[in-house]
Amino acid sequence: MLDGTGMPQSAVVIGGASDMARDVLRILAGRRLRSVVLAGRSEPALDVVGRELRALGVESVRCRTLDVTAVASLVPFVSEAVADLGEVDLVLVAAGQLGTATLEQLGPGTISSLVATNFSGPAALAMEFAKHMVRQGFGRIVLFSSVAGVRTRKSNFVYGAAKAGLDGFALGLSGALEGTGVGITVVRPGFVTTKMTAGMKPAIFPVDAETVAKAVVRSLETGREVVWVPPQLRYLFALLRLVPTPLWRRLPG
Repeated sequence: MLDGTGMPQSAVVIGGASDMARDVLRILAGRRLRSVVLAGRSEPALDVVGRELRALGVESVRCRTLDVTAVASLVPFVSEAVADLGEVDLVLVAAGQLGTATLEQLGPGTISSLVATNFSGPAALAMEFAKHMVRQGFGRIVLFSSVAGVRTRKSNFVYGAAKAGLDGFALGLSGALEGTGVGITVVRPGFVTTKMTAGMKPAIFPVDAETVAKAVVRSLETGREVVWVPPQLRYLFALLRLVPTPLWRRLPG
C-alpha cells in the first residue's frame, strides 16, 4: 500500500526498459519499492533493468513481454500482473514511439501503430488497472504524455495527436475516478535526452531522464495531477496556444 508520502511498495511499469521509467524505478528502489512487474517489447532489455533493481534491493522483479498494440493481450496481462503483485500501488505507463512526419511513409499501418502505441494501448491498460485499483480502494496511475500533445506540430503531428488523445483521456479518467481513492498523474515532458531522441536536435529547455524521474517522484508525494518538465514549459505553452495558426505553421519543426 502507498505510504503517507505516496511512495509505492508495488508497481507495474509499462515500457519498463525506457530511460525515464528506469530512472523513476532507481529512485523508488531507494524508498519503499519491494515488488515490480516490468513490461515491454524487449525481454533482454527488461532483464537488464530487472537485474539492476534486484541489486538495488527490490525483492521481487518479474519481466513480462508485452506489445501495447496487441489488444487481445492487454486484459490477460493486467490479470497476470495483479496475480503477481496482489495489491498494485503504482502503474507507470511509459510506452511510446516517435515515428515520422514524412507523408509518404505515413500509411494506414504506420498511423494505426503509432496511435496504438502512444494512445489507445496505454489508455486501455490504464482503464483496466484503474478498475482493479477502484476495487482495492487505492493506487496511482502515472501516464507519460508530452508537450507535443499540447499543440501538435508539423514535425511529428501523428505522435503529437496521439499524445493529445492520451492526455485528454487521462484527465477525463481522473475526473471519473474522483472519490474512489485512485489518482491519475499526467506527465508532460519537453525534449528529453534519451535513447529515443538520440541524434535529434534538442528543443528549448532540454532535460535528461533523471530530471523527469525526480519530477515524477515529487508528484507521487504531492498527488499532483499534471506535471510539466521542466516547469517553465507550462507558461511557454500557455503563450504558444495563442499563436495564430498561420504563424504556428511557419515555426521551425
